[in-house]
Amino acid sequence: MTSLFTWENCQIDKKSPDSVRPVALSTDRSTAWLGPNLHVEGDLTGAEDLLIDGSIKGMIQLRDHKLTVGMPAKLTADINAREVVVYGCVQGNVYATGRIEIKKGGSVIGNLRTAQVMIDDGADFRGSIEIDKSATEETDKETLSRKASAGALS
Repeated sequence: MTSLFTWENCQIDKKSPDSVRPVALSTDRSTAWLGPNLHVEGDLTGAEDLLIDGSIKGMIQLRDHKLTVGMPAKLTADINAREVVVYGCVQGNVYATGRIEIKKGGSVIGNLRTAQVMIDDGADFRGSIEIDKSATEETDKETLSRKASAGALS
């Protein structure tokens, strides 16, 4: 018997002390925020880290950046980012060149493709996982190439 995904299945216990939302954002990078009362339909692309507490239907492209899906967030989207951390609910496929984390209380209904994956106890995941180390190796080669070019220019 297959169960259908409904947002009612994606309930987050906001009173539980174990349901932790991200409190500190990285200070070394710029992080944009999509608040809980914002709802986006369509594709979202960006060149900075992003914290989403609202809802999105579409596709999210943050290739070289981190996406954090906050506790109140509800996404129906395919995601492509460097790193994805899920505290809320995602329905869609997730691709990350670095790592994907599904935190306690977080939910992903879809397939994961990444170099590293971490799923906490109490997280909900339904789908398949493909470990793809080649994406990380390609990113490392690009970084070394950029550093070498920058060194040659100095």
